[in-house]
Parts: sequence; structure tokens; C-alpha cells
Amino acid sequence: MQLNNLHNLMQRRKALRNRLTPAEASLWNRLKKSQLAGKKFRRQHSFGYYIIDFYCPAAKLVVELDGQIHDTEEAQRYDRQRDAFMQSLGLKVLRFRNEDVLQNMSGVLQEIERRLVD
Repeated sequence: MQLNNLHNLMQRRKALRNRLTPAEASLWNRLKKSQLAGKKFRRQHSFGYYIIDFYCPAAKLVVELDGQIHDTEEAQRYDRQRDAFMQSLGLKVLRFRNEDVLQNMSGVLQEIERRLVD
């Protein structure tokens, strides 16, 4: 059974790549072209029916950015289910608030880099 980048999610992934939030665009500018620790990242990659913000295949690291929409109890429950699914596949999940990316990019990048070698 294929879990990565299911064909029926292709249009949705493409639409999300074309409409990055300011925080996603800012972080992507620092992750693309293997700029961080020489590791390749993908954006809007999917596993199962979940589309994740950024994924580093070499480190099996998922990086998710959370905005205000993630503050509701329902959204947090969904995020926990999603994270559990990713972890069941052997992936590490790292979450940041959009504000963290926009206000403390160096700290975010340091934490991602630290997790790349874990």
C-alpha cells in the first residue's frame, strides 16, 4: 500500500504549495535547496491522507507550522491523531507556532538542525 504522496491529493498539495502562509514561505526560503545542514526538504508532502508542511526524508523529520486555527480543542485533537500516525511510520514530528518562525527564525532553525541529527 502506497502511503507517500497519494495521487488523489496531488492537486491539493500543489494548491497548498502555491498559497504558502507568510511563516511557511519564510521557513521554506531557509530550508529549500539543502541549505540547512545539507539536508533536502520537501514542502506539502503527504503521508496517507495527511499533508504535512515540510519533510526531510533523510532524517525522517516532519516539520509542522501551526497558526491560530490550531488553537481549538478540535484542531489539537486532530493534530494529536496526525502526529500519532506519523510517529507510527517511524517519523519524528516537530511543531512550531507561526509566530516563532516569524520572530525567532534562528531559534527555529537551530531546533530543526538539532533534530536532523537525533
